[in-house]
Amino acid sequence: MKYMMLIYGNQEIWNSMAADFDQVIKETEALQKELRASGEFISAYGVAEQGQAKTVRIEDGLPVVSDGPYLEAKEYIGSIDLIECASLERALEIAARVPFARFGSVELRPLVEESVAN
Repeated sequence: MKYMMLIYGNQEIWNSMAADFDQVIKETEALQKELRASGEFISAYGVAEQGQAKTVRIEDGLPVVSDGPYLEAKEYIGSIDLIECASLERALEIAARVPFARFGSVELRPLVEESVAN
């Protein structure tokens, strides 16, 4: 099963971990290397600055693009990791090992493959 790990934080959290940032990156790279070796790592992506987000809606059959979303949330997605493993228990184990979980949170969502790229 494929899973998406959504790593949440905010500027306050990222600023507070400035002294630990290099260590967190090293630990993240080590975990990703381990998961690559086991075949469980698919990819990871950082999310660009929140101000660059756009929302697309269809109104009267035409696309309407607006800035945002501007959520009232205290935390927002900072990065996304994709993993593939045999069970939910294993996916939760991996999510708990994400170094950033010590500072923010990691949301785990199972993915359903709707189509395969050719």
